[in-house]
Amino acid sequence: MTDRPIDPDVDLHVPAQRAELHWPVLAAIAAGGALGALARYAVQSAVPAAPGGFPWATFWVNVSGCLLIGVLMVVITEVRPAHRLVRPFLGVGVLGGYTTFSTYVVDIQRVVAAGAPVTGLAYLAGTMAAALAAVAAGMWLTRRIAR
Repeated sequence: MTDRPIDPDVDLHVPAQRAELHWPVLAAIAAGGALGALARYAVQSAVPAAPGGFPWATFWVNVSGCLLIGVLMVVITEVRPAHRLVRPFLGVGVLGGYTTFSTYVVDIQRVVAAGAPVTGLAYLAGTMAAALAAVAAGMWLTRRIAR
C-alpha cells in the first residue's frame, strides 16, 4: 500500500488500474456511504412528498450535498492537505450516499405521472440550477473564509 492519492477514475477493465483499489479505500467508501444514506433517509422521512407535489426533501438533500461537496473539495485541495482516505470517505462515501440524483429522476417521473408536468419541469430545471449554484457557492464561501 502506498500514500499516493487515489485516482477517482479507476477503470476496472485495466489490470494496472485495478491495483489502485485497496481495501482501506473501499472500506472508507462503504462506511461513508452507509452514513450518507442514513442521513438522506432521515431527511426524506422527516419531509414526505405529497403525490404530484414538489419533492422538497430530495431537492434539499441534493442541494445541501452539492454545497458540502464544494466546501470539501476546496478544503482538501486548497486549504490543507488531507489524509488519503478523507476524499473517498467524505466525498464519494458520505456525500455520494447522501445525495440522490437517481431519486431525482424517479421523482420527476412520479410528479409527471401524477398529472403535474409543470411541477416536474420546474423540479427538473430547478434542481440542476440550484445544485450547480450550491457547488459554486460552497467553493466561493470556503475560499473566502480560508483567506
